[in-house]
Amino acid sequence: MRVHVIGAGPVGLLLTALLQSMDGFSVHLYEKRREYTRTRMVQLAPYLMADSVESYRADDIDGDSVEAIFDPAELEQGLAFRQSIPADLSTLLQGWTHGFCPLNSIEQSLSALIDGRGHGVERTEAVVTAEDAIALLEPGEVLIDSTGSRSLLRDHLVPGPSAVEEGANTVTVRLEYALVITFLYGQPYDCNESCKYYKNIENAHYKFIPMVHRTHYDGNVSHVTGIVNISAEEFEAMPSRSDGEWLRSNFPAVAQSMDRFIEKVKEETHGEILGDLEVVRIPLDLYRARNATNRQWLAEARSEHPLSTSAVFLAGDSAIGSPYFQSISLGLECVMFLAGLIAQRDLPLREMLDRYELYIYKQWLRVYMRSKMIKHNKDLFESVDNPVALLEKLHIY
Repeated sequence: MRVHVIGAGPVGLLLTALLQSMDGFSVHLYEKRREYTRTRMVQLAPYLMADSVESYRADDIDGDSVEAIFDPAELEQGLAFRQSIPADLSTLLQGWTHGFCPLNSIEQSLSALIDGRGHGVERTEAVVTAEDAIALLEPGEVLIDSTGSRSLLRDHLVPGPSAVEEGANTVTVRLEYALVITFLYGQPYDCNESCKYYKNIENAHYKFIPMVHRTHYDGNVSHVTGIVNISAEEFEAMPSRSDGEWLRSNFPAVAQSMDRFIEKVKEETHGEILGDLEVVRIPLDLYRARNATNRQWLAEARSEHPLSTSAVFLAGDSAIGSPYFQSISLGLECVMFLAGLIAQRDLPLREMLDRYELYIYKQWLRVYMRSKMIKHNKDLFESVDNPVALLEKLHIY
């Protein structure tokens, strides 16, 4: 079976490595980048390499959701697939669940593993358009879009007029507008909810909140990422990227919340900020593809179109994304499931597509509930010193 994988980020690379280790697959991997340059720190979730249902759902926020959404047999099937992952790949995954590392280290390691095996994968460095990708398909082949949040094929998976409507296949929930502020700190630093509260106690309106699991000390430097909630009007008035100096000059009240927090960190740990702060303003959107496969094309049986004769899947951020936690783990989890599906060569195509759609929808429910819980808790935190505002945000019974 020939499989085309568009996008060689961590999701596309892991899927390629998984299929490469199975008999009967020829994988063609397409990547527009000449080299891997993304250095932001990431940590894979421990559930990726869980060895029991209990350890898979051991999470303070969505452990109960996992138990409610997934059948025990589904979880057992996923755990069984993990046990079948080749040792060379499993060793890498295990290491990445025990600490932070630069994103490009994950990409480089997976890429080197694929090349080192020396079989079953053809690689092409090229910019691939949606039209190019669709034209690649021959009847019976498989195409996986792992091109990220600005998915190449997401809006092409619904049959309709020749002009594809942007966002037609996307459900988006706007959670808030925020500044994402990242800095390097020359001492060990970690922050729980109590720490976040006391370091923001003087910040009446804007509060700098380190994101969930987004602080890391690598032996020399702490990498810290936090967010400050801003209004839609402030969002429109800010550039997409800036630094601490620009923020202090143009939005001093916002900058003060950040600076007060950092000064209290310095008082406790006697360290210094290394370099400047990186400030990015973004809308925090939770989204999913309404259709994660081309099953609607197959249902209409338009035999003249490539999307009616092959299987197409969205993977990783092409299918689901959330702003409050790193979605890399979710993407890798989904391609493990997808690789297991594709490996079942006797599984009818329609059933394969239906199973993947159901799985992605269940993961969406999990991500949606987790994201809404984080947002709700953050809203409560920002009002914790104002009882009236706090009570307005509480919905009891």
